[in-house]
Amino acid sequence: MEATDKRWNDCIEDFLLYLRIDRSLSKQSLDAYRRDVRKLASYASRLTPPVPPEQMDLETLRHFLKEISGLAAASQARTVSGLRAFYHYLLLEDRVEKNPVDQLSLPKLSRKLPQVPSFQEIEAIEQSFDLSVPENFRNKTMIEMMYSCGLRVSEVVNLRLSDLHLKEGFIRVVGKGDKQRIIPIGSYASKLLRLHIRGRRARQKAKKGQEDFVFLNRNGHALTREMVFQVVKKAVEDAGIRKNISPHSFRHAFATHLVEGGADLRSVQEMLGHKNITTTEIYTHLDRHFLEETIRNFHPRYKKHTDS
Repeated sequence: MEATDKRWNDCIEDFLLYLRIDRSLSKQSLDAYRRDVRKLASYASRLTPPVPPEQMDLETLRHFLKEISGLAAASQARTVSGLRAFYHYLLLEDRVEKNPVDQLSLPKLSRKLPQVPSFQEIEAIEQSFDLSVPENFRNKTMIEMMYSCGLRVSEVVNLRLSDLHLKEGFIRVVGKGDKQRIIPIGSYASKLLRLHIRGRRARQKAKKGQEDFVFLNRNGHALTREMVFQVVKKAVEDAGIRKNISPHSFRHAFATHLVEGGADLRSVQEMLGHKNITTTEIYTHLDRHFLEETIRNFHPRYKKHTDS
């Protein structure tokens, strides 16, 4: 059993080294891959006899999938995706003759989408802040950045002064996997940022190493993701909105409102930083009324019979 464990450990460490050096993945991504492969390694080591990584087959993988069937479908799918990448690496290194995960069926994922706040609801949320409270202008600016630029929570808390190019009309964002992208910034969001930076932010004393962060807490540290969630939750309640709105809802609204306004899906994909267009399609689901209006206004068959 110890020999099997060592073979798993060696393969996993080599795989993670490959991801870090060749793929330049972030620590967060590496940790996720490590967890996914460790689940299979733990399962394989408990079998009688234990199964080393090179002897993994489809039948064993199917039994493993049954063992983790208690996880959410999305977690199962992510685990299978991680295992597929692991065996793809072993295939590249000639440690296996084929990738056994390629034949493994992914669990079906529900495409349930978060509720999208309307533009009017976003306005109400931003207007709910009592601006006599010093940190509330910062909070309003953060929400506008998530909506106007489609930022993730991690991206807004890690936004830096050196990432802002407001005269040129864009910001630079470091997203998942430390991948950078350029996002245009509108005049309203730019105005709020300038006021925040020249106002409260200019008067704040940042802790050492935190000087470049745009959004700081009262102690001079960069904000945490949890704090942004709390800010949004309170603002939604204060605005009297009963929808289940989280920080991610503003990013979803950014994409949905763009597409409903006629934006090209590829452009939205670029601004969101999605690797695959299918991911963007999920985020930019369009309601039935909008689709009906689109086909009625633009399809020649509909236009012909409407005009006659």
